[in-house]
Amino acid sequence: MTITYSCIANGRAVLAELALTGGSYQEAVATVLKLVLLRAEPKTIIQMGSFVYHTLFIDGITYLCASDNALDTVTPSALLKNVSETFLRNPLMSQEHFSPSNAVATDFQQVLGKYMMKYNKNQEDSSISALKSQVTDVKNVMTQNIDKILEREERLNIFTDRTDDLQTTAKESPKKRKILGRIWWKHFKKIIVITMAILLSIIIILLSTNVIPA
Repeated sequence: MTITYSCIANGRAVLAELALTGGSYQEAVATVLKLVLLRAEPKTIIQMGSFVYHTLFIDGITYLCASDNALDTVTPSALLKNVSETFLRNPLMSQEHFSPSNAVATDFQQVLGKYMMKYNKNQEDSSISALKSQVTDVKNVMTQNIDKILEREERLNIFTDRTDDLQTTAKESPKKRKILGRIWWKHFKKIIVITMAILLSIIIILLSTNVIPA
């Protein structure tokens, strides 16, 4: 998930805003701010187009950010909480003095940028950690499967040894050779299938986290 846009608004007037990607957010933001004022709810989540807009409404001030993923609501909520706390701690940010034309608006863009970069980086770090965890899980499954195959192979070897012992007194029949060949081929195919499945899983994981380009 990436937070692509954030702003602070007094009513419908945007006091400070910052977009990390190209595109126009103004129309969607105006609609969201209107809905926030009508509902007057502390928190809202509204999906418009390809973006999800998260808002925090405190004392007439709306803190808003847009993300490209509807599943994660924790990260945008944490960002808005930090932005609101920073905003309210600054005496120059009061409703009476803070206006769109105030030079403080430009300075506060840096605050928005700092938190957006912070939480976007946290998301990247989490994705990498999740990837490492998934690869470890796949590795563990692979190890367990190989151990099981080696166990079966050991039992097969015991069976073969016993068959060899019998050959000292009697000539092995073609039927037995055929059975042993089938058993060996069955285990070999299992090893190939498991290996291919593991490689495919790792590739899918890498693609899903954008570690390698699709």
